[in-house]
Amino acid sequence: MPDKHLSTQFDADLNAINTKLLQMGGLVEAQIATAMKALSEFDASLADQVVVREQQINALEIEIDADCGNIIARRQPTARDLRLVMAISKTITNLERAGDEAEKIAKRTKHIMEETGAHAINYSEVKLAGELAVALLRQSLDAFARLDTVAAARIVKEDKAIDDEFRAFVRKLITYMMEDPRIISVALDFLFIAKAVERIGDHAKNIAEFIIYIVKGTDVRHTSREDMEKEALS
Repeated sequence: MPDKHLSTQFDADLNAINTKLLQMGGLVEAQIATAMKALSEFDASLADQVVVREQQINALEIEIDADCGNIIARRQPTARDLRLVMAISKTITNLERAGDEAEKIAKRTKHIMEETGAHAINYSEVKLAGELAVALLRQSLDAFARLDTVAAARIVKEDKAIDDEFRAFVRKLITYMMEDPRIISVALDFLFIAKAVERIGDHAKNIAEFIIYIVKGTDVRHTSREDMEKEALS
């Protein structure tokens, strides 16, 4: 959380948007978990829930973005406070996009259920990657609430595990499609789902990078994991 200010109302404004951000993050986390459960159980009703609830996330993004704009206009924050407000604005964009990925998973799951050959594909890597993505997003939100750069550095490193599961699944899908061209359509649906999960991990990593930006004042996007870790731990 930001340092104490002379203006208690300023503190209250910052606390309010932080609270809304964490609320939005909780909704997104639940969306991803529900989408992955819908996939695991081939449950169309759960997939429908994800699609319907997406509007709540979109509404929160608009509301928090407006709050950030109001704080900048009325309070004219500087230094770390300004970085915090900017990072919140960027973080809710990543959360909204992670919610979009959950919706994609739900919609693709319903499409898979209408096709033949779904049960011929072992998608254990996607399930594991989904569990990792939910955990990583939860950790990134917790680290954001505490502005914990050490945890942020760990999250960026752990995103690699999701990338590894994605690449392993892609290799397996290629084998499936070569052996039986009839399942190419359903295999592509699984590929889109795997990519959505991988993108959720990327969004969690992005949020972790914003934490380092807030605390250290350094933009670590597009830098190596090693350089980012050095900056976070310095």
